[in-house]
Amino acid sequence: MHNTLFNEKQELSKGQKVLKIAVAHGDGIGPEIMDATLRILKASGANIETEKIELGEKVYLSGNSAGIDKNAWDVINQNKIILKAPITTPQGKGYKSLNVTLRKSLGLFANVRPVQSLAPYVKTHFTDMDVVIIRENEEDLYAGIEHQQTQDVVQCLKLITRPGCEKIVRYAFEYARAYGRKKVTCMIKDNIMKLTDGLFHNVFKEIAAEYTDIESNSEIIDIGSAKLAAHPERYDVIVTSNLYGDIISDIAAEIAGSVGLAGSANIGTNVAMFEAIHGSAPDIAGQGIANPSGLINASVLMLAHLGQTKTADNIKNALLTTIEQGYHTADIYQEGTSVARVNTQEFADKVIENLGQKPAQLQASKISEGNGVISISEYNRKKQKQSLVGVDVFINWQGNNPKEIGEALDAIDSFKMKLKMITNRGVKVYPNGLPETYCTDHWRCRFVDSESTTDGQLVYNELEYENVIALLSRLHNEGFQVIKTENLYEFDGQRAFSLGQGE
Repeated sequence: MHNTLFNEKQELSKGQKVLKIAVAHGDGIGPEIMDATLRILKASGANIETEKIELGEKVYLSGNSAGIDKNAWDVINQNKIILKAPITTPQGKGYKSLNVTLRKSLGLFANVRPVQSLAPYVKTHFTDMDVVIIRENEEDLYAGIEHQQTQDVVQCLKLITRPGCEKIVRYAFEYARAYGRKKVTCMIKDNIMKLTDGLFHNVFKEIAAEYTDIESNSEIIDIGSAKLAAHPERYDVIVTSNLYGDIISDIAAEIAGSVGLAGSANIGTNVAMFEAIHGSAPDIAGQGIANPSGLINASVLMLAHLGQTKTADNIKNALLTTIEQGYHTADIYQEGTSVARVNTQEFADKVIENLGQKPAQLQASKISEGNGVISISEYNRKKQKQSLVGVDVFINWQGNNPKEIGEALDAIDSFKMKLKMITNRGVKVYPNGLPETYCTDHWRCRFVDSESTTDGQLVYNELEYENVIALLSRLHNEGFQVIKTENLYEFDGQRAFSLGQGE
């Protein structure tokens, strides 16, 4: 799997076959900014042919709960490239996000969002900001696996995989090397989520060791977000998981001056999708005042991906020149700095007029100076010994005295499995819990076969799954409502489950 970054010698010539792309005009302001962007692409001589697809609100409301029909899927699978305007997901009725569906269904594992300060032409406190957020795009909490388990408790599963971590982390380092970036920062929360975020962090450290020419460091996401908001100039490339990346990429875009200016690339093995990061803004739809810069920047990323890097530079430099000249849409207009408040199509006209120009003050685009290939190797699963050593049984119980349920479970004799602890919302409440701990109707009851060593460490004895089945049968017969189970494993002798808080 690879994503080629073409240099000048690889620039597509006019004699080559025209590349077809799927174009979704979107909802709200989408059609307006897409029309402006396509006019600019045509005027630039971009070697593309567009094929329109329908997706979003109209498709949802036609009765298609996915928001996309088979014809659109067919066009996407044939063309492999999507340029998409923002869409609207109707409120209510449980509609799933089409953006998430596209990213996951098409394997678009990497979301790439470059954010650069355009001061003083776009108002910002940060004049030296130039950061790229590379966000894992398929898993984490965005798997969208949620359940209500009791009257009081709902859950959302956070899924982090080693192949997902390896792909996104390696992409970040490959991107940094290809574009001459100097540092990659990993943002995680593994001081709390030691297994999920711990895996992401461990993979980052493993892969960083292979890129000795690039500086690397890690930060906890909360302080990292604060530092990014206060000192964005200290960051170069940031790689992180899905939810964190969604949040900090919008933080970065906003502090740079406007979310409306940023575009993003969604890169997969076979398909890539390019879009503005802002929403469909239905409140201003049809007024002709929307800023098309986000989608224009997305089209620049698309052309770079397609190898048309000179054209990408030409459009980007024309966009920067237009902003530098002071022709601004309402969202970035500043008295005393802007020359004229222009509408969507007038802004596009100015960009077209400036094709072939370079900005005098802002840093000119140099995408065509990129070199090399972003190469992501296939995942190689290493064989590990997986041993079952226990089970967490989640029980719906309406009482509020942990001692009562604890003593009842202590009396359960099911082969070798004995109750080790009970937690409520992750905090140990039995044995020896604190009376101040608030308890819901959702009890995690850990059953293991373990013994202590001379230094007080626990050794977990391996079990057969039949032991778990027998335990569940006994619990059912005793009248306990089991709502969920999680098997406890060791991999190559290492504990692969978290301890309870206070355990």
